[in-house]
Amino acid sequence: MAASWLFFCVLLPCVTSSSAHSDFFTSIGQMTDLLFTEKDLVTSLKDYIRAEETKLEQIRRWADKLDVLAAAATQDPESFLGHPVNAFKLMKRLNTEWGELENLVLTDMSDGFISNLTIQRQHFPNDDDQTGAAKALMRLQDTYQLDTDTISTGQLPGSSSMASLRPTMTVDDCFDLGKVAYSEADYYHTELWMVQALKQLDQGETSNTVDAVTILDYLSYSVYQQGELERALDFTRRLLELDGTHQRANGNLKYFEYQLAKQKKVEVGEKGEGRQMPRHPDDYLPERRKYEQLCRGEGVKMTPRRQSRLFCRYYDNNRHPRYMIGPVKQEDEWDSPRIVRYHDIVSDKEMEKVKELAKPRLRRATVHDPQTGKLTTAHYRVSKSAWLGAYEHPVIDKINQRIEDITGLDVSTAEDLQVANYGVGGQYEPHFDFGRMSDVQSGGATVFTDVRAAVWPKKGTAVFWYNLFPSGDGDYRTRHAACPVLVGNKWVSNKWIHERGQEFRRRCSLQETTESFSSVD
Repeated sequence: MAASWLFFCVLLPCVTSSSAHSDFFTSIGQMTDLLFTEKDLVTSLKDYIRAEETKLEQIRRWADKLDVLAAAATQDPESFLGHPVNAFKLMKRLNTEWGELENLVLTDMSDGFISNLTIQRQHFPNDDDQTGAAKALMRLQDTYQLDTDTISTGQLPGSSSMASLRPTMTVDDCFDLGKVAYSEADYYHTELWMVQALKQLDQGETSNTVDAVTILDYLSYSVYQQGELERALDFTRRLLELDGTHQRANGNLKYFEYQLAKQKKVEVGEKGEGRQMPRHPDDYLPERRKYEQLCRGEGVKMTPRRQSRLFCRYYDNNRHPRYMIGPVKQEDEWDSPRIVRYHDIVSDKEMEKVKELAKPRLRRATVHDPQTGKLTTAHYRVSKSAWLGAYEHPVIDKINQRIEDITGLDVSTAEDLQVANYGVGGQYEPHFDFGRMSDVQSGGATVFTDVRAAVWPKKGTAVFWYNLFPSGDGDYRTRHAACPVLVGNKWVSNKWIHERGQEFRRRCSLQETTESFSSVD
């Protein structure tokens, strides 16, 4: 069976829904719920603060009143108590009112806040989510060749240019990223983020949880693991200047000095090399390098001559009744394999309804494990997906019909509409469908690694291509990938249409096509 494929993505507006925790970091759409959870907790926290402030104000007024009274009474105690009212009030205060004050002081004003926090905590992200989000930042760093300072200061391509709106990373944030890398034995990223944390400390930023000694301890070991003995020694010496009693550093100092001396004996007579910047471990497949280049807009192979043969036109699909009066706008994106884009295919209202229907059902997207034959999650596919049937809402039925009208393919044999939402740094590395797309602020392109093509997201559009030759053989030129989303929120919809037995103008008894809709708020 061949299949045709629909693709649709949008930035999610703020819609709350409750769902059990499951890989929050893989869906920006579901992460929006966490913002509202946090907002509710902040409101609850402010209520607690006000209650505590009210309590303290009562205690303060009581203390101020007694302070004035005690100052006057102790000047001439006998005369003061000679007045029977003063004597009575002293008895009353010590017997009753101080007890009431004690009860007020002991009153726990935090019950409401703690209760709310306990309820909400069951929906909080866990360690896996924090680790997944950290890895996503490092994936974006590699794919788009961003330095740590750019990320730490929030100056990502496509983000707001207003400094007040840019999120920044603290020393603690940078240190935590480095620790995640360290736990994965990723010493390349450990070094980068520990250096950034140390830099921010040196610039005067303060931290209550981490100090330069701890950062230097991680740094010395991470550069040592990358074979840079001299730098490991330098970091260790700097650490010992701050804490001369550091046991591990003292041991490492002797070891590094010994190893460096041995290394220099071997290198006698050889020309030394200058200091180089950290390099990512050379463990990428050539295709991954190509994929990341295309995601950055580099290496796209489209000559001016071929470009001149790509056109825009109004398209009515051979005078289809629905499009004779109002044809759709069709644009050539690529010539071989042919990839076309249809503009203004899905309305904002329709996209919102699709998201509304899909969001409560989103589950972590899976891939087929060839070894076990089972579906499993994978680090190279970071998204969640749900399936929607045409019977569930008229909008889904209309979208299905629109696909059929534009492509000429019979959707009666199609599977349900798959809706996916990408997470932090959401991506799907090179794969075959035998397709994906979005209009985000930055990143999120669909790239074809074999032919070095890149199709960039645009709101409300559909992208279409054939995945199979007329013979039914797979067209390996359509191997493609979804680039990580750098800034924005990406929603996509996929439609697989089983076409066996259908008749086409090109004698395609078995064709697989990919159609994708994209949008972003």
